[in-house]
Amino acid sequence: MQIINLEGTEDTPKIILDKNNGIFEVSGRSLPEDSAEFYQPVLDWLEAYKEEANSSTDFVFKLEYFNTASSKLILDLLSQLEEIEGVTVHWYYHEDDEDMQEAGEEFSELVEVPFEFKTY
Repeated sequence: MQIINLEGTEDTPKIILDKNNGIFEVSGRSLPEDSAEFYQPVLDWLEAYKEEANSSTDFVFKLEYFNTASSKLILDLLSQLEEIEGVTVHWYYHEDDEDMQEAGEEFSELVEVPFEFKTY
């Protein structure tokens, strides 16, 4: 599978999807001008990954901020992860960032994927 490696900007998160090395990460700030267009390649990649997923997948979210439009796409991404065996979501947040902690907790209640919450 092709690797997705998008460098983060002020408005878009860093995204690495690398099946061979077992790296699955979305980090930084997510407020792209067109969230649906930005996340579509990620959703397409996950659709293909479902067919030949690794035996375990540790998916890291280390977001500092995301807007409302991004939150819907993050939920879409998490919904795709529901369909993959052996997935664990690692939700990182700054220890003093209650909003990001609560966002992760809300996402964890909406999808049936194990979440681990970690501060940094």
